[in-house]
Amino acid sequence: MKTKALMKTTKETKAIERMIDAEFPDNLKNLPRAYRYSPVSIRVRIVDERFRGKNRSEREKMVLPLIRSLPDETQEDLTILLLLAPNELKESLMNREYESPTPTEL
Repeated sequence: MKTKALMKTTKETKAIERMIDAEFPDNLKNLPRAYRYSPVSIRVRIVDERFRGKNRSEREKMVLPLIRSLPDETQEDLTILLLLAPNELKESLMNREYESPTPTEL
């Protein structure tokens, strides 16, 4: 199965990307910011310089109000919320999975 086939764009992922772009305008727009991995899974990645030097909890405090503004059905499907500083892209194992998802049985 091709990796790109696991990275579907849907109305939910487009809405998430619009929300991310409004709050994090420096997010890397040439990279996927949200995609549907399976019928029950949406993956989200935000890359922003403001995350540099912050721990996971501090980063989540910056992003969770946005996530909570999404419809409940969309929130329930979020399985990965990857919050990275630009310098962390290459070293992050989860970023590798995000960019090249392993096949799913769903």
